[in-house]
Amino acid sequence: MTQKNGRLAGKVAIVTGAGALGGAVGTGQTMSILFAREGAKVLLADFNVENAKETLASIESEGGTASICEVDVTDEAQCEHCVDTAVSRYGGLDILANNVGGGGTGKVTEVDSDDWDQVHAMNLKSMAFTSKYAVPAMANRGGGAIVNISSVDGIRAGCWPNIPYATAKGAVVALTTHMAAHHGRENIRVNCIAPGMLYSSQMLEYFEQEPDMREKRVLGAPLGKEGTPWDIAWAALFLVSDEARFVSGVTLPVDGGLLTATPLSMRHDMKI
Repeated sequence: MTQKNGRLAGKVAIVTGAGALGGAVGTGQTMSILFAREGAKVLLADFNVENAKETLASIESEGGTASICEVDVTDEAQCEHCVDTAVSRYGGLDILANNVGGGGTGKVTEVDSDDWDQVHAMNLKSMAFTSKYAVPAMANRGGGAIVNISSVDGIRAGCWPNIPYATAKGAVVALTTHMAAHHGRENIRVNCIAPGMLYSSQMLEYFEQEPDMREKRVLGAPLGKEGTPWDIAWAALFLVSDEARFVSGVTLPVDGGLLTATPLSMRHDMKI
């Protein structure tokens, strides 16, 4: 069994999008595994139970505690059910990792109305309505911690035109700020992570379409390396742990320094 340091001992956590799409690990998967290693009981919330089963197997193989909740977090009633499930199975709720998301492409002149609604429901509505029911459950326990997964694309324009995705992820930053202000007196901390260029299960389809894009994506960041979902999980672990007891309302880029740079500052490394 993997040694536990107990940074989340006695805590109950929900991770949405806790499975992985296959071919590589995902951020929800790594957060779930790491939270469990640190002593949390983890509810693996995912629309696809088969994807979540892989995460569950990893946790149980290490002696951790977790279970699956099949849920579509774009539906408010199912968000409430997810929180109720955590409370009924484990006695309360201390941590919520809002991780569900997905891409939506195109410039504003190319936006499709149905795609816009779907992408915003997946990336933004899911977080707002899961939090709607998580906050009272945390308040009943004397407080808690929420971490929302945004993207550097919600702060700067990215590799592809992706207006639906970028606007939703930008709104996640605003959601985080306002929730932190509104619920601080309930001892609930709310923070945000903005991942940069990761090699994750969600990116595999894009790399198949543009095989050279994987290498190009890392050239614009000062560290000149690719991130993984484990980098996001370690940042999330800090933010939901008591070590971050005085941290709330923060958006933390985990991006190899990408947001510090401009194309001109990296021109020699990018050979442009």
